[in-house]
Amino acid sequence: MFDDSGVQKKMIWKELKKQWRFMDGVVILCLVVLSFVPLVIFSMNQKDATGNKEGTIAVISIDGKEVDRFELNEDTKHYEKTYHPGKDKYNIVEMEGTRIRVREDNSPDQIAVRTSWISRVGQTSICLPHKLVIEIISQNPSDDDEDMIITF
Repeated sequence: MFDDSGVQKKMIWKELKKQWRFMDGVVILCLVVLSFVPLVIFSMNQKDATGNKEGTIAVISIDGKEVDRFELNEDTKHYEKTYHPGKDKYNIVEMEGTRIRVREDNSPDQIAVRTSWISRVGQTSICLPHKLVIEIISQNPSDDDEDMIITF
């Protein structure tokens, strides 16, 4: 009743210890640390709507034409507005604080409703059948936020 698994484990561990070098540990530690660098860089670059002192603006467009513009900040009260982009079509837009959403509409796919709350600069909520678009933009866009057109 001799169990060889314990002996085999010890032999494997001894072989690994022989092959292990100090620099192997240094390389592994460096790779683990470097794997977190993108997380740090992107989190520093990410603009949070709640931390943005300039504030954000929600632009509501129907069929490519701007119909409303709302400033979103911590002081924004709960507000709902119904839009009628066409005959027998409706969208109920709800805003509260720094966020906005399409709460209800009568489109068949309900994509804008399922998008739920948006609050960060660059986010959009789109109801294609009604051609309604809600876009969050910065109140004071910098040069970096503007669209760049490159021609060749």
